[in-house]
Amino acid sequence: MTITYEGLTFERLGHASKRLETADGLVIYVDPWGEVLEDELCDGDIVLVTHDDFDHYDPDAIEAVAGPDATVAAYEAVDTSDLAFDVVGLPHEGETTVAGIDVWTVPAHNDPEGDHVDDARDPFHAEGEVIGLVLTLEGTTIFFPSDTDFLEHHESIGADVFVPPIGGHYTMDRHEAADFARSVDPDLVLPEHYDTFEAIETDAAAFAEDLEDDGIRVELF
Repeated sequence: MTITYEGLTFERLGHASKRLETADGLVIYVDPWGEVLEDELCDGDIVLVTHDDFDHYDPDAIEAVAGPDATVAAYEAVDTSDLAFDVVGLPHEGETTVAGIDVWTVPAHNDPEGDHVDDARDPFHAEGEVIGLVLTLEGTTIFFPSDTDFLEHHESIGADVFVPPIGGHYTMDRHEAADFARSVDPDLVLPEHYDTFEAIETDAAAFAEDLEDDGIRVELF
């Protein structure tokens, strides 16, 4: 399903794999994963990677979506030595220009005192392992928090389009994601990272209803 907002198109290929296209035809992929790709698309101008979990960093999937002149940008903590691309390193926090696009990176992790920890009480995503992304495309700001909880430093971030994980267990659940969305105050919310595995099954329709009651548009794309 493709969603359009202010001339931009958003497509969730599955799980946390997204395809964006601007009105000018620039194509951006975020965290492509081969398990949810149906074809070798080979049309990406930019491919962005937030961390090295297998469902976010997949070299074969990057090869499948990247065009011949694609720019790949990945969190600098990811070992990308197996990629046949020159890779732009994205910092844990800061701003980087990637093929003419400003990319602001934001720390992302699970709260070690929270619920999203393993049996040893270690967070599934420790501090320093993941980044979120804020992009500005043709005047629209898009925030991809990636695999994270809703953290204190997130409260200062606003965006037009918000793409949060809602499945819980490894990330924030739908209730936390709804609180996060209210903080971001976007025009459009596009939830991801749910219903792929049993552990992250959730009621996406209830998530949408909660936010729509507050006047926030949600599309289950």
